[in-house]
Amino acid sequence: MPLQGEQNISDVRAEGDTEAIEHLKQAVANGKHWYLALLEAIKLWNSAGENYDGRHYCYLIDGEAFDWLLLAERLCEEISQSIPEKEKTDLLFFDRPPLELTKERFKRLIGPAKYRAYLNYLYGVLVEEALILAVVNEIRKEKRASGSNKYEDELDKAYHRIYGASQQALLDKFRKEKKCPKRKSMSVNELKEFTYWLFKHRLKICDKSRVASDTKKALIQMHHNLALKKVAFS
Repeated sequence: MPLQGEQNISDVRAEGDTEAIEHLKQAVANGKHWYLALLEAIKLWNSAGENYDGRHYCYLIDGEAFDWLLLAERLCEEISQSIPEKEKTDLLFFDRPPLELTKERFKRLIGPAKYRAYLNYLYGVLVEEALILAVVNEIRKEKRASGSNKYEDELDKAYHRIYGASQQALLDKFRKEKKCPKRKSMSVNELKEFTYWLFKHRLKICDKSRVASDTKKALIQMHHNLALKKVAFS
């Protein structure tokens, strides 16, 4: 079932969401592994976002990119007593599931529509974030090699190098297109939406070879980030 209700996020639980939670709890109570039950519940989940327990959750960005780990985090709260703490931490912080599943089985369990939206989030948000960091690191290395110790403008230089404009100019354009109010800061949700917009903007302005090269650079950075994260939590 596709995610719906992106523009109508509220505290009222959708019918599909109630069904998903009930299925999750019942499946775990009947002895099914919590991770498999979780993925089945994700397939049943209907809402693109919700307000729950004082927190705003946005699972679907721009109607296209599905943050499945955020929904997994939310659903884990429903069966927290049934999940070993280490397994939950490995999944939510390191994207390391307790069971090894083939890509085909994972896709079948969460459903083809959500799997396609998950790939959009992977490449449109996570990979894009890694690309920006990778280019920032390149600029820092260039500065160190030249003997400079001024690092205050490397983020803006990275935006110019990747997207051909400053971060503020791009943010202004994004907010104008999306009819978002101008604020001094960005929420986590708006930052993800902006990052996904940057991804689609980059696809429009760059040729295919540049896109492929940048994607490879970003994936290398992602693997490096994960390795550092594991060391920090070990």
